[in-house]
Amino acid sequence: MRVLLIDGLNLIRRVYAGVAAADDPGSRHDTIVKSCVLSLQRALRLQPATHVVCVMDSRSPSWRLKAYPDYKKNRSPMPDELRDCLPTILDAFRNVGVRASEVEGLEADDVIATIACRVVQAGGAVTVVSTDKSFCQLLEFGVQVYDHFADVEHDHNWVSERFGVEPGQLVDLFALAGDSSLGIPGVRSVGIHTAVKLLHDYGNLEGVLSAATKIPGRLGNKISQGCDDARLARRLVALLSDAQLGINLKDFRIEA
Repeated sequence: MRVLLIDGLNLIRRVYAGVAAADDPGSRHDTIVKSCVLSLQRALRLQPATHVVCVMDSRSPSWRLKAYPDYKKNRSPMPDELRDCLPTILDAFRNVGVRASEVEGLEADDVIATIACRVVQAGGAVTVVSTDKSFCQLLEFGVQVYDHFADVEHDHNWVSERFGVEPGQLVDLFALAGDSSLGIPGVRSVGIHTAVKLLHDYGNLEGVLSAATKIPGRLGNKISQGCDDARLARRLVALLSDAQLGINLKDFRIEA
């Protein structure tokens, strides 16, 4: 079994951003839908699979927003034009053999992570199609992550060169340094470079927090004061791998 998991809104919003303005709204609507389908079909050609799921975010608030009200507070809302196009886009995806799925209260990231881990544990192969760096934490479980738009595989070497840590340390890295794209501050005054050094010295987040009283000066004090923030950030950044989904992959087989 080879499963392709498509981060639906990641693909659709990036395609939408590249569609030129048009005087005729109807023509533009058609262009958006067609462009999304062409992008999807390209992904299917480049990443052949037996099963494909286009995973969408739940339309209800996620558990992360309930745990941390400022989560993604700086994200721009979906344009009304794209929101109006979404049903047609997903229908068009279905017409080329790709069904969409969403799970109440879960972001697409958690659904993708859970499916990916279950398939790998069962001996299957998984590729996640997304530009979202969050999925790189799944590399340590044997999941492939592919940036469809740059035609680049985000593998262990890419993570090491881009972030300075191993994939298994990414969650701890962003727990310490925060993730501005998600509105998560982490430990205040600790940036990426400092977080990388701390993880190299102490191995993981708990190792860093345990050593805080031994770290001299202002940095040690900041870490001591930010323990709760770091642990909350880690919870928010880590993808769920054991969510209850109610999804049967048999329903997402691609016909040969």
